[in-house]
Amino acid sequence: MERVLLLNATYEPLALVTDRRAVVLILAGRAEAVAFRPDAPVFRSAQLDVEVPSIVRLSRMVRIPRWARTPPLTRRAVLRRDGGTCAYCSQVADTVDHVVPKSRGGRHEWTNVVASCKRDNLMKGDQLLSELGWTLPFTPWAPDGHLWRLRHLAEVDPLWEPYLAAAS
Repeated sequence: MERVLLLNATYEPLALVTDRRAVVLILAGRAEAVAFRPDAPVFRSAQLDVEVPSIVRLSRMVRIPRWARTPPLTRRAVLRRDGGTCAYCSQVADTVDHVVPKSRGGRHEWTNVVASCKRDNLMKGDQLLSELGWTLPFTPWAPDGHLWRLRHLAEVDPLWEPYLAAAS
């Protein structure tokens, strides 16, 4: 399954959609193809052959609500934000940890959650960093905007780069 970059009517990137969703948007008249890969796959039916685009643009403008600008706080999102490395020892992270434990009044929010390896998470337990003599190498932050997921993609189609760079 291929991923397709979905643009707003103003050519600002909105999301990545599946190739099937992109073709459905085009056939429904809700989007138009902007760019195709040289080796683009083709969806075939009895009456129609549709080449799968790399980029589609919506026909009508979609407004992004202000509350949707900060992405939801999930384990996967925290690991992506921190680059998959433990905030305490810089090894590979596989879990998340509350800097100020919830049992000590810490909140479950972006500025209090970091990626952690299991060993450090167990060692820290419900203690404060000052009690252990540990420090964080960075200040946890909330990702800005709905496009932060697109900025950290491992494999970016070269056709997408002009649109992603303009949105940064």
